[in-house]
Formats: sequence, C-alpha cells, structure tokens
Amino acid sequence: METLFASKEQVIPMPRIGDIAPKFSAVTTQGEINFPMEYKGKWVILFSHPADFTPVCTTEFIRFASLEDTFAKANCKLVGLSIDGLYSHIAWLRAIKEKIKFKDYKNVEVKFPLIEDISMEIAKKYGMIQPGESKTQAVRAVFFIDPSAIIRAIIYYPLSLGRNFDEIYRALIAMQTADKFSVATPADWQPGDDVIVPPAGSCGTASERVETKNSDMECSDWFFCTQKLPKNKVLEAVLKE
Repeated sequence: METLFASKEQVIPMPRIGDIAPKFSAVTTQGEINFPMEYKGKWVILFSHPADFTPVCTTEFIRFASLEDTFAKANCKLVGLSIDGLYSHIAWLRAIKEKIKFKDYKNVEVKFPLIEDISMEIAKKYGMIQPGESKTQAVRAVFFIDPSAIIRAIIYYPLSLGRNFDEIYRALIAMQTADKFSVATPADWQPGDDVIVPPAGSCGTASERVETKNSDMECSDWFFCTQKLPKNKVLEAVLKE
C-alpha cells in the first residue's frame, strides 16, 4: 500500500496533435502574453530550451533570431520558454548580442518573447519536463500551433541535441501547403517537389485516376498519385512580403 501512495505529484497529460493549445498567461522578455488568444490568426512555434547561459541553447537562439523575419513572412510567430527567471533571460540575451559569435552570426538580437517559467507550470502543462532526461530542465520541445490554436505537430529533442532549423521551417511550409492545396507532402519534400494527392475514396474514383491521362498528375497505382505543384505557386500562397 505504501508504494501505491508514495507519489502524490499530479500527472498532467501531454497535449497531442489535434488538441487545442493549452492556455496560459506569462511574463516574458517582451512583456506579458496571453497564449494562445493573442496569436489568433497566426501560426506559432512555441519551443522550450533547457537553461539560459548554456552553449547549445545559445546557438539555437541565435538561429531562431536570425530566422525570425523568415518565419514572419510565413505568418508565424516565435515564442520561447525555459524555467529560468526573467532577469536571467534578459542578461543571457544581452550576452548573446554583445559577446557571442556562432558561425557567421554575431551581434544577434533576440526580439521574440522568452517566457519566464520558474514554477515549471507551463512546461509541465506542455509536457516539456521529461523526468527521464531531467527533472529540473525542459527538453528541446517544438510545438507547431496553427491560426485556430490547434497543435499540428510536435518535435522533441534531448538536452544534448541542437535542433535542425531547416527542418523546422520545412515542416511549417509543408503544413501550410497541405492546408492551402488539400494535398500531402512526401518524404523529404521541398517547395517545388511533387505532392501527394489524397487516396481515392471509392473504387470508381481509383480506377478513373489510373486510367485517365492528366498532365499534372501521375499514378503508379490507385493509392499512389503525385501531382506537380510549382515552387512559385507554393511560395505565393504561403509567404507574404
């Protein structure tokens, strides 16, 4: 019986793809935010990092900051989080701008909000604390949240592994492309590559697809049809100048 009642810590289920993003209000380096309400109509990448003044996190923030305008053109805002305090955040971001050079990046200013989460309340709400990895630091979680505040994708990285920012951006553009053109994107898809036409919903449609000659669509079998989608058409649909 002692084992059954040894832990009284509340277990919070991790949000899943398709769920509405959990709500919270928080103090950040850019003032208070109410999430996700004030981001309605925009995509958001909400991401966590283990700690301020750590080298891998420093390289990631330099990359996120350098790409902020690129994400903005895709109607996407960036929001960071760690369980450090506000003054630690401010001092760390100042050090990044004034002292750190990474590859060809230097004097990089982080302008997107970085959430203070000393209580770990938000990190736990989003499943960013993984006890098997660390009980006192958030893992490198990435949540893609769409304009309707729905979680569309989740990527987790361990403490030792820095994120791939080309992949994060590719995933964002791919999901937007899927939404706008009612298609799916195959493995390793990049804008300009062929896209996947959703499987036929009936035998008649499947047979018609295979037998009909369509200059834009190619079917290897009834369940596998691809379609051309020019890069300029994708970028015109998902990016804004």
